[in-house]
Amino acid sequence: MTIQVPSQFFYEWLEEHYVQVLRRAIDTELGADGRLEYSLMMEKESEQSKSFVNQVQSKPNGNAKNVNYNAPQTVKSPFDLKGLDKFSFSSQLNVNYTFDTFIEGDCNRLARSAGYAVANKPGVTSFNPLMIYGGVGLGKTHLVQAIGNRIKQNSPDKFVLYVSSEKFTNQFLDAIKNNNTQEFANFYLQVDVLVIDDVQFLSGKEKTQEIFFHIFNHLHQSGKQIIMTSDCPPKDLKGLQERLLSRFKWGLTADLQQPDFETRIAIIRKKMQSEGVEISDSVVEYLAYSIDTNVRELEGVLISLIAQSSLTQKEIDLELAKQTLQSIVQNIESEVGIDYIQKFVAEFFNVTVDSLKAKTRKREIVIARQVAMYFAKEYTNLSLKSIGFHFGNRDHSTVIHALTSVNDLMDTDRKFNATMQELIKKLKLKAA
Repeated sequence: MTIQVPSQFFYEWLEEHYVQVLRRAIDTELGADGRLEYSLMMEKESEQSKSFVNQVQSKPNGNAKNVNYNAPQTVKSPFDLKGLDKFSFSSQLNVNYTFDTFIEGDCNRLARSAGYAVANKPGVTSFNPLMIYGGVGLGKTHLVQAIGNRIKQNSPDKFVLYVSSEKFTNQFLDAIKNNNTQEFANFYLQVDVLVIDDVQFLSGKEKTQEIFFHIFNHLHQSGKQIIMTSDCPPKDLKGLQERLLSRFKWGLTADLQQPDFETRIAIIRKKMQSEGVEISDSVVEYLAYSIDTNVRELEGVLISLIAQSSLTQKEIDLELAKQTLQSIVQNIESEVGIDYIQKFVAEFFNVTVDSLKAKTRKREIVIARQVAMYFAKEYTNLSLKSIGFHFGNRDHSTVIHALTSVNDLMDTDRKFNATMQELIKKLKLKAA
């Protein structure tokens, strides 16, 4: 008995759901020596497609089963895709996400280079699937959509589809509800490049994982490109089937890290240039030092800064940048930000804020500066390098020395420790 199917997907589906029924039918009609043969018509990539035979043991009674992989034939399969025109569907790509607007740095160089290679030769490189992972706001969606836009630009005839895992799941649930899961699968089997965002949200969804597994297999075996994003590497994904995780590791996994100082400066300048706004180097450096979490937060501050400048008819200077940050950055929302700490400590030690940033080595100012650095480390999310910048552009090693000195004094000097406890109490009340 020969069953002709258009892809590995249908072969696996029949094996999983109907092999027992087929075996009983063969035993009844053909006897114990009956064989089940699958003829898989793989999409040909050249005029001379190769064919081969793979021998597989049949599960029910041990009889050999031939699985023939043949070049496409003129015979129509009952599983042919019906009523789906892939060119009538939008790719769901944001045209603003391109490689030109994605700033390269040490934090993302591997992922960007791999993405660029995939974009120029989808399904041909060894980066299939390509898994991009990283924290929130680091540019995963931007990068994978840039790949999709590049492919569409180079090959307009390719069906590129971007979809979030949440939307994929909802589509599948709707298909189950409307009893058209086959049409759902058929649609995805036509995709040339599938970009699926946040695969970690497939966790615990067994049926959705099952259909995605079959779609993944079909696309991969047909030489189609698969691109995914996640908040962590495959080995750390929880609640996903082992067979899915093993396939995620077939290609390349690349991470996106928090942008370093130089990359943040490049992002700020690129964003301001695209908006036609000029700002001084001192403002650029202040913003780059103050926001070291992720690209999304950095861009949000820049948009707010441009809006503030436009609405108030003020030039973007250091003062406006500080005012904008005070209403956005989380560690300043509690009013215990770097500016407040400097003012608070300066008033307590009866010195000026400017003196904390100056080069003076007077003992009373050095101690006040070190205490302010200590509280900046305790009550803000700023890096050591960023803290040093806010104290006269000092090196991060100076901040480390300040933290060590304050801790040593608290351990050895009771009077100093009592002073610190009083300051800590006041700051905690302010942060509450």
